[in-house]
Amino acid sequence: MVLKRLSPRIQGPWFTGDAMASIEFGALLRQWRESRRFSQLDLALQADVSSKHVSFLETGRNRPSREMILRLTQALDIPLRDRNALLHAAGFAAVFTESALATPFIGEAEEALMRILEKQEPYPAIVLDAEWRLIRQNRSADAMASMFLPGGPATGANALELLFSPDGLQPSVVNWPELSAMLLMRLWRDAIAPGASKQQGELFETLVSMPSTPADWRSLAAGLPSGPTVNMVLHKDGKEYSFFTTITTFGTAQDITLSELRIESYFPSDDATRALCRSWSVH
Repeated sequence: MVLKRLSPRIQGPWFTGDAMASIEFGALLRQWRESRRFSQLDLALQADVSSKHVSFLETGRNRPSREMILRLTQALDIPLRDRNALLHAAGFAAVFTESALATPFIGEAEEALMRILEKQEPYPAIVLDAEWRLIRQNRSADAMASMFLPGGPATGANALELLFSPDGLQPSVVNWPELSAMLLMRLWRDAIAPGASKQQGELFETLVSMPSTPADWRSLAAGLPSGPTVNMVLHKDGKEYSFFTTITTFGTAQDITLSELRIESYFPSDDATRALCRSWSVH
């Protein structure tokens, strides 16, 4: 979503820096509110402010305080990176830090991550960053990659590119049309959301252009059942194995890096897959 430039008719020396900042903030706030399918009244009730004040903020008539921005972005459940962007648009300094994975602060969460991965055994689990790069994985995920990926485990690689590549996991996926359509629709929604990064759009374009991507993926996605999950069914040596996944995040994190990490856990959908996972734990 791209902001329209201000019309020359409303640009001029009478527009102070504060006024222009209020207009830019208001446009971003409206985009986020609409993307969350909130009315102005919905947001007002959720943030405990008046709907009139929300309206004045969106039109630039009122200038937001730092505290009001944090309250509204919390009510809309806006990612921390984009909360900083809204603060910046209104002329305030960023509140949320973005630490490197090697910093001592992130290191405190490392133990929690490793415990979660360990407790997931004998079932696979991986940790992904905001750009779908593979950061960590447990031993069962290593075994799964060794079994189904020609090149084996690939820490640091992009998980979606590995999945969609004809030289990666894609040839082993039995229900490829449904799985790829679901993932592409999810990525497309992320790519057009307010505050989406350039990398998200580029990744979407890369995956759509891959030869393995169904030409009718949009129609396939629209026709998928409304259940909470779509299984990933893999085949190897004439046998099929079925997994479903769950996503865990650091919901209360106050650091951008931590808030964007996702732990994807794989669970068996049938007895054959459960037995396969248990066999990995004895090696």
